[in-house]
Amino acid sequence: MASKYASKEFWTQTMDRAISTFAQAAVGSIVVGTTGLLTLDFATVGSIAGAAALASVLQSVAFRGAPDKPES
Repeated sequence: MASKYASKEFWTQTMDRAISTFAQAAVGSIVVGTTGLLTLDFATVGSIAGAAALASVLQSVAFRGAPDKPES
């Protein structure tokens, strides 16, 4: 039985969650810190969103969940 970490499906789903988390964190930090789109610090927004995306990937890797089902 192969590890779930060797599965293309696992990494596809992990990246989908990370991208979604990145977008949510970016929008959240823009909305919370908005004083004007031209004065927005996009480096800070990217840093916050990137950290959230990294946390999402680490959570996916660390979450053990239910054991893998044997393929039939």
